[in-house]
Amino acid sequence: MKIERIEVFQVQWEPEAKPATRSAFVRIHASDGLVGLGEASPMQGGRASLSMIEHEIAPALIGADPLDHAVIQDRLTHRLVKLGPEGALSGALAGIDIALWDLKGKFLGQPIYKLLGGAWQTSVPFYASIGHNSFGERTVDEVCRVVEQRMRDQPTAIKIRFDNDRTMLDRDIPGDIAKATAVRRMVGDDFPLAFDANNGLSFGGAMRVGRALEDLGYWWFEEPLQHYHVRELGALARKLDITVSAGEQSYSTAAVADLIDAGVPMVQPDIIKMGGITGMMRCAALCQAHGVELVPHQTQPTIGHLASLHVAAAQFQRTKPCELDDPSTRRHAIFKNAPKPVDGLFHLPTTPGLGIDLIEAEVARRRV
Repeated sequence: MKIERIEVFQVQWEPEAKPATRSAFVRIHASDGLVGLGEASPMQGGRASLSMIEHEIAPALIGADPLDHAVIQDRLTHRLVKLGPEGALSGALAGIDIALWDLKGKFLGQPIYKLLGGAWQTSVPFYASIGHNSFGERTVDEVCRVVEQRMRDQPTAIKIRFDNDRTMLDRDIPGDIAKATAVRRMVGDDFPLAFDANNGLSFGGAMRVGRALEDLGYWWFEEPLQHYHVRELGALARKLDITVSAGEQSYSTAAVADLIDAGVPMVQPDIIKMGGITGMMRCAALCQAHGVELVPHQTQPTIGHLASLHVAAAQFQRTKPCELDDPSTRRHAIFKNAPKPVDGLFHLPTTPGLGIDLIEAEVARRRV
């Protein structure tokens, strides 16, 4: 089996939305007729990552053995390192890697979690991740209404996110604390909650919010500071009792190692940003060796989500549920068997590879 052709494309979900929401997909066609599906980071619609695949990566992979996924990733990382190893390049390689694992599973007739060493759990709980750019602008009552809506999906936990443009630190600390307080009051004292500041606080502001979250019994405090202040993130983690986490902007195992060295006790890299399944399994080994929690970030509801679930199923000592950002079925329209929770759990498919297939007619309608 050899790689015969690599195809990249965007899918636009809501044509009328401004800006339009797009996903970045990869298909790798093998010489025996098998096809592997992958997903790259959707930042700016994934244009930069897909362009790298089309012009720099795909030509180098024609004729390669798709089972050599780790060799392929490391070779391309070093060959293309001057394009910038963190960001669009790692997102591109993640899309390729996920598609290669899908091909490998189909070739060997096994679901990916079996190829990763087996599943500790094939029914995986999730937490509802609630945010988007308008979340910080919502009133307390509006925030509670959204949380109430998402509770109907039976999540194991809730994370409220204060997405922002990262240029206005400490914008509304009293409002943030008021919303965190209202959500705690709404769900009760024992329901697990997390708070994602999305890089929106100064060190002093994060101390103030973190102390309030401790009093409210929140589970973890995600990305309180700008992601590049790695040393300060570690210092904050040592001062607060609540678990401080970061890593959504970490695109390599070396970057995750820097967070661990700084003293961050929980890391959250994203499978479609940092080397796909191969990268995440390397992260899992790194975190296990250092006694650090690995709780992957993952907000794409189909291919990326399934890839992340396979890794989660095989992850030793997984401590937190998996992230579910967008429950809307609008992103399921092009898939025959999109992942959906049943009674608060995602049940991993037993079919070979990722366990997801495209509806070609629907892809053609939405393809960009």
